[in-house]
Amino acid sequence: MSEGRNPLERFFNTVYNVIDTPVTFFKEKIVEPNQQKYNWYHQKFRRVPTIDECYTDDVVCYTEANEQFKRDKMVESAILNIVRQRFEDCVMYEKPDHKVKCQPLYDQYNEAAENWFIKYGDLGFYGTVISAYMKQKHRMAWEQRHGPVGTGMKDTAVA
Repeated sequence: MSEGRNPLERFFNTVYNVIDTPVTFFKEKIVEPNQQKYNWYHQKFRRVPTIDECYTDDVVCYTEANEQFKRDKMVESAILNIVRQRFEDCVMYEKPDHKVKCQPLYDQYNEAAENWFIKYGDLGFYGTVISAYMKQKHRMAWEQRHGPVGTGMKDTAVA
C-alpha cells in the first residue's frame, strides 16, 4: 500500500492524479517550451495606440491608452527621481564648490522637471489620458495664438 494507508486516501490520490496528470503534462510539454521568459525588469510591453488614434466609442482602445499613459507616467517619474538624486548626490559630494561642479546636473534636472510638468502637471493623481490630451491641445492652441507659454499674451487688438 504505497499509495495510501486506507481506501479513502487511495481514492483521493486517484482522483488527484486523474485531474493533475493532464494539466501537468500540458504545462510541461506545451506551455513552458513555447513561452518567452522575462526577468521582471526586462519585460517589454508593446506600445498601444495613443488616445488620438482611438475611435470615440472604442472603450478597449481608451482603456489600453490609459494604461499606457499610467505606465509612461510611472517611468518618467522614476527617471525624474533618478536625475534629482544624482544632483543631490553631487551637491553632497562636492559640498564647498557644488554650484560650479553640479551646474550641468542642475540644468538637466530643471529641464526634466519642466518637461514632466508640461505633460503631467496639474492633472492630479487620478489624471487620465483624456485630460492629458486636452491639456496638450489647449497648450498648443495657446502657443499658436500667443507664443510660448510664460511669455505673456500677445495683444490681439488690431490697430
